[in-house]
Amino acid sequence: MILQSLVQYYEALADKGKITRPGWCDAKVSYALDISKDGQLLGATYLKWADDIGKKTVWRPQELKVPQMLSRSSGIAPNFLCDNSTYMLGIDKKGKPDRSKECFESAQQKHKEILDGVSVKEAYAILSYFEKWKPEDAEEHPALKDILDDILAGANIIFSVDGRYAQEIPEIAAAWEVYNQQPGDGKQGICLVTGERAEIARTHGTFQGVQGAQSSGAALVSFNAPAFESYGKEQSYNAPVGSYAVYAYTTGLSKLLADRKHVTTIGDTTVVYWAEDGEEIYQNVFAAVSEPMTDNLDIVDAVFKNLKGGKAISGDTVLADLNLNQRFYILGLAPNAARIAVRFFYQDSFGSILANMKAHYDRLSIVKPSMDRIDYLGTWRLLQETVNKKSRDKKAIPNMAGALYRAVISGSRYPDALYHAVLGRIRAEQDSNDTFKITRGRAAIIKAYLLKNKNMEKEEITVALNENSNNIAYILGREFAVLEAIQAEANRKDTDQKDVNPGINTTIKSRYFNSACATPAIIFPILFKLKNSHIRKIKKEVIKMKYEMLLGELQDKLTVKEGQEISCPKRLSLEEQGMFILGYYHQTQIKI
Repeated sequence: MILQSLVQYYEALADKGKITRPGWCDAKVSYALDISKDGQLLGATYLKWADDIGKKTVWRPQELKVPQMLSRSSGIAPNFLCDNSTYMLGIDKKGKPDRSKECFESAQQKHKEILDGVSVKEAYAILSYFEKWKPEDAEEHPALKDILDDILAGANIIFSVDGRYAQEIPEIAAAWEVYNQQPGDGKQGICLVTGERAEIARTHGTFQGVQGAQSSGAALVSFNAPAFESYGKEQSYNAPVGSYAVYAYTTGLSKLLADRKHVTTIGDTTVVYWAEDGEEIYQNVFAAVSEPMTDNLDIVDAVFKNLKGGKAISGDTVLADLNLNQRFYILGLAPNAARIAVRFFYQDSFGSILANMKAHYDRLSIVKPSMDRIDYLGTWRLLQETVNKKSRDKKAIPNMAGALYRAVISGSRYPDALYHAVLGRIRAEQDSNDTFKITRGRAAIIKAYLLKNKNMEKEEITVALNENSNNIAYILGREFAVLEAIQAEANRKDTDQKDVNPGINTTIKSRYFNSACATPAIIFPILFKLKNSHIRKIKKEVIKMKYEMLLGELQDKLTVKEGQEISCPKRLSLEEQGMFILGYYHQTQIKI
């Protein structure tokens, strides 16, 4: 299904002229060898362009349309008109001059086979170049000696004759088309992607751009050991895919991975996404909604506003009306040695995916501190709430990252590991200058998890403080927040200055919060004894009365209708601990 979807994406782009046709590809080219009509090397044109990233300038190869380049892992296999120095100049840094010579001669033979009989000066110039060029003269050639190190670093090179790139000459391009369309001697079979009889590709191409995978490229479909083979079929004959389908899906996926504007990295998972009709507007909207930033909030707000009203998504912030029934695909890829592992693949209508994401943000919605200016908590921010900020490796658990992303887009249950990781961080951390035990993000995760996974009522778990809640754990959390506030008020140096840091070395939060959250029956009697001594230190009677009244109201909630006082629970379950934390967080956002 993944390959079929990628083939459909490729064909949609090809119909719009946005992607290369079979036999061609987009390659990153650094130099053009300028040759004369009789094949003499005149110079080398630098084709890289300056990409300013902040204060830094990075020189990047130019992306040009060239004849399809081969995927090489070993052996000698020359490309046509575009290749590295080993094949184009007969030199490299590998210290094997004999092999380099063989590569150059192989490239000469391939160019002669394709261009023989092409009656244009450019074809004659290329053939003459291969006959006259001497690799041993490369280091001292005036056109190369100043740039040789850069060229030998693996740069792709093309030919230029009288200022025209060889691959753009119609006669040469036609000769390549004829050569490329010749029937191969490969095995015939039924293609698993198209369902048609075709020549089966022996190997599939590799992909660059997957975080953590080999920089030279990793394969999505690959069989390179007998243990992976069956019925005597070698390599990719185990998964029979026609040559055209292989070209189409590899070209489509390569384009997606190269489009860094629409690539998301979640943990160790690289995520790409696309609409079936190939329109970029869907990718733009999805990118904005999946990871909202300050500069795209207008798009996110417009999308969610129209979704809520059941209207089409349009307006000034979105460039065109979107079809909510448009098929949309999301693919998560993770590194696995020389291969790429599929972490998840999800497909649905664009409207359904947006609706799932809106529901997710609604579940996350929670009252925020006055200094918090972030409207939406994206997936990356949620994962950061599970990470120890003081550790060197600030990455979330890989499997959890992929599972969370899949849950968000599909509207399915959140991974339990997310909830447990948040509770673990709350237990492990204490408030300090740069870290907080209970953050808005952690409280939001707890709220969303309880609503989705535990099916708790929205009336019970609210955005802000729920004063009507009779949930025991929630009330205990509120009580703890009030007791903490009493201690802070009692230790203020100047009660007229409300924002003065009380400067307490050990607070009830740092000493008792974890225990109170897990075993309240043991801890709360201690806390109320401490409260009695703390509240005596508060000088203003009005403030004393406010705290005593609030505690009294909360204690009254721990009474059933018959007037029987509910005993404080000996232990709270993980679900109840979440409610305790929510009660505490909500209460701390209220100014008493």
